[in-house]
Amino acid sequence: MTTSSQREMFATRTAFIMAAIGSAIGLGNIWRFPYVAYDSGGGAFLIPYLVALLTAGIPILFFDYALGHRSRSSAPMAFRAFTRAAEPIGWFQTGIAFVIGIYYAVIIGWAGMYMIFSVTQAWGDNAESFFIGEFLQQSGEFGLSGDFVPGVLIPLIIVWVVTLGVLLLGVQRGISRFNLIFIPLLVVMFLILVVRALFLPGAFAGLDAFFTPDFAALADPAVWVAAYGQIFFSLSIAFGIMITYASYLKRRTNLSGSGLVVAFSNSSFEVLAGIGVFAALGFMAQASGVAVDEVVASGVGLAFISFPTLISQMPGGALFGILFFGSLVFAGMTSLISIVQVPVQSVAEKLDISNRTSLLIVGGLMAVISCLTMPTVTGLNVLDVVDAFANNIGVVGSAVVSLIVVAWLLRKLPVLRDHINATSSFKLGPTWMICLSVITPLVLGYMLISQIITLIQDGYGGMPKSFTNVFGWGMIALLIVVAIVLTLIPWPKRALRHTEDAIAASDAATASLAEQDRSGAGPAASTPRPEQTRTEGGQTL
Repeated sequence: MTTSSQREMFATRTAFIMAAIGSAIGLGNIWRFPYVAYDSGGGAFLIPYLVALLTAGIPILFFDYALGHRSRSSAPMAFRAFTRAAEPIGWFQTGIAFVIGIYYAVIIGWAGMYMIFSVTQAWGDNAESFFIGEFLQQSGEFGLSGDFVPGVLIPLIIVWVVTLGVLLLGVQRGISRFNLIFIPLLVVMFLILVVRALFLPGAFAGLDAFFTPDFAALADPAVWVAAYGQIFFSLSIAFGIMITYASYLKRRTNLSGSGLVVAFSNSSFEVLAGIGVFAALGFMAQASGVAVDEVVASGVGLAFISFPTLISQMPGGALFGILFFGSLVFAGMTSLISIVQVPVQSVAEKLDISNRTSLLIVGGLMAVISCLTMPTVTGLNVLDVVDAFANNIGVVGSAVVSLIVVAWLLRKLPVLRDHINATSSFKLGPTWMICLSVITPLVLGYMLISQIITLIQDGYGGMPKSFTNVFGWGMIALLIVVAIVLTLIPWPKRALRHTEDAIAASDAATASLAEQDRSGAGPAASTPRPEQTRTEGGQTL
């Protein structure tokens, strides 16, 4: 159930930080950041990237933390705590996580298979033909097919079994332990991969291409938009994950300090990924006798076409392939676990059922839909469209709407600021509020409107409009309708009471701290008196 006495919690702040880092470090860190940086000014891109991190990434991360921690609830209830009219925002974010989880799992399955393929370099002389034709067996048709590809379906089932198994163990025994083991393992594996790549012939030519600054690019607005987009998509913000994870924290937790660790760990891993990827691409360019810009790719093309080609050309390629695709599997799994937990927790609270029951219903439904749509001869096209709309329209749109509603219509940013400041080492002030109420909505609003105009005018990827209308616009419209319908379902009384109690305790502690600050009592006075101490989830607060 979801009462305060039964709500699971992270045992330590470190457990939360590792789980949040695990969510943030995903496939995009490895296969998206290097290309975006290279294509947006090289070394000069780090300037807008850092600006975007400080003015959008970290502020929204704190925003999500405050929402979840103050309400001790999932995304829908966290928004409803302000007003019932805001609840659909939380359900829309939950729906986006539901959709992303469905296709994210199959990419992890691909990576798992390619880790095995690396041993024998099964792709042969034509990695692209092998990936599209032999492995995925894509027909090139648009729609849903009933023709399954066993080589994709089987690893996908394994991914879902592992994911649901970890979540079945709960927050501390499942999510926390999994991340405490696999995040350090991921970092060690990737460090070995980077060191190996740096000693390849041509590696420094690749690094030169990656880091050489093109300061003229900073005058291009598209470069700044790309920086905000990269930060936004890589931190797992604005679709319920960090709200959900923060709700499992103890009452007195250093939220801002934790957020800074997560944000800079994520960015550090992205830069490390850029070094490793471009060192390897430099070798590939030299071996092929071409310039680095001729072998640069992003996303699926980089991971499953360029890198297999590279692995075939390099000495010790099998080990390199195992490390690379193993890193994709670990990074993907830690992210997928956090993604699935969002709708599981939301439905558990809304229907007043246990997390395990919700996991069987919601997680099981996600697994079934994933296995019916993704490992088919048309699955790649479906994945491509759903991914583009879920991220560029869904995630960005939910962020813009949530900031406008909370900052401008409800004017609740001061409440969230005070909540974070009540327990955190790094205090938030006017700068944080300006970022969330002005800078970030303007930049993300521009991104959203530009994407909508482009998709309406030009379509997506040359695909039939009927196809993108169903799996793109139709998916977004369906999530909006479902969000509204779920909002109309009454909340259980004890879920409402739990949130009301949590907010009352939080606001009382915040008011007490403010009074101490005004009276000059000092930090020592921030410790609650015995009669103010409450117990939640077996923890003294």
